[in-house]
Amino acid sequence: MTEQSYDVAVIGGGPAGYPAAIRAAQNGLRVVCVDEWCNPDGSRAFGGTCLNAGCIPSKALLESSELYHRAASEFKFHGIGVGDLSVDIGKMQSRKEKIVKQLTRGIEALFKSNSVTGVRGHGRLLGGGRVEVTDPDGNVSELSAEHVVIATGSTPVELPVAPFDGEHIVDSWGALEFDSVPERLGVVGAGAVGLELGSVWQRLGAKVVVLEALEDFLCMADEQIAKDALRHFKRQGLDIRLGANVQSATVTDSAVEVKFRQGAEEQRLEVDKLIVCVGRRPFTAELLADGVGVELDDRGFVQVDEQCRTTAPGVWAVGDVVRGPMLAHKGTEEGIMAADLIAGKVAEVNYDAIPSVIYTAPEIAWVGKTEAELKSNGIDYKVGTFPFAANGRAKGMEQTAGLVKLLCAEEDDELLGVHIVGPVAGELIAEAVLAMEFCASGEDLQRTIHAHPTLTEAIHEASLAADNRAIHAINH
Repeated sequence: MTEQSYDVAVIGGGPAGYPAAIRAAQNGLRVVCVDEWCNPDGSRAFGGTCLNAGCIPSKALLESSELYHRAASEFKFHGIGVGDLSVDIGKMQSRKEKIVKQLTRGIEALFKSNSVTGVRGHGRLLGGGRVEVTDPDGNVSELSAEHVVIATGSTPVELPVAPFDGEHIVDSWGALEFDSVPERLGVVGAGAVGLELGSVWQRLGAKVVVLEALEDFLCMADEQIAKDALRHFKRQGLDIRLGANVQSATVTDSAVEVKFRQGAEEQRLEVDKLIVCVGRRPFTAELLADGVGVELDDRGFVQVDEQCRTTAPGVWAVGDVVRGPMLAHKGTEEGIMAADLIAGKVAEVNYDAIPSVIYTAPEIAWVGKTEAELKSNGIDYKVGTFPFAANGRAKGMEQTAGLVKLLCAEEDDELLGVHIVGPVAGELIAEAVLAMEFCASGEDLQRTIHAHPTLTEAIHEASLAADNRAIHAINH
């Protein structure tokens, strides 16, 4: 058994791990990043779930399906005739895979330029700064580091009543690999992943039924935004059934038979494919040797403080494997923070200003507090809203669905939350995140000049509406 020594060892090469490794190297430290990701074809690639089987491939397919949908239903309003449309799933999948490969190879290039040592294999923390690495061939080696950063990410939750078989009942990764459009598609879970995947295949022609166990739609989003989004999704043809508890999913010769309950009524649904996306859990399988001192909570998350230090000296944990929202950008910032703190620099993550985005059409994005949270905390607030139907740029784009909702403190006008459902909401929310990072007020947004005509004017008008000063909407 050979052993090499480093300043920092990062276990996991996803969106939390590889930025941690790069930043640590930029800080002048000797860094190794150990990652075990394996694609279905057996190839190994850095980037974790996000790059290989999550954020990036799903957005590639969402873009392809959105273009098809717009060509089929919207181009006519622009005076554009396209004739007979066809879908080539093979080409869509090839394009997606090309994008993924470009980005994963980009990580290897970044490692090389920053002198990060990349190692393929499963990393296991032994304690005392030692990490055991088992490579794809089963060979075991050991390395040591003064600091270890755990960034092993998360894995899909499997429902016991609907176990994955990789063909008929699949997780989110399997849903990205379909080689044809299923005629009937079931989706269990109406969260971000379920809505995005359902949207992809519904736009391409599948009849999609989404089963959500909760009675409320998108309970993590602002209620007004969630209700508006649900209305638009139903108009598009997504059959979203709330309060639907799946009892069983059985693969037959010709279909997947799903039994579920809505209230006291038991119902049955037949689909060709079933996607189960009911959440993710931290991935810590074979990660910690006995006695290493890293504690897990009752849900399996690695316990950390606000600066991502674990209960073991010299061991840090970041990303999906720790508390907080399972978002790639949250993990990235935690990884960078840990790398800077290890180097003795000042660093922090503002957990009150982490944006969330759902890449449907219309998109949904938010940052900060919801109206319900402000009410429950007894905080006096004011509300400003503005519909995209009154925005000139949105009209020109033929994308007028949705609105911007802005929440400010009644006492000092501090910006407390911004919630958007509408075109490119995921891009628009960045202005709100920056404003909240600088503790901006609603008046700050009011006095910020927004170019005309742009979608960002909707944020400007919403801030004005909070003080009954909107120019392009009726004030109340």
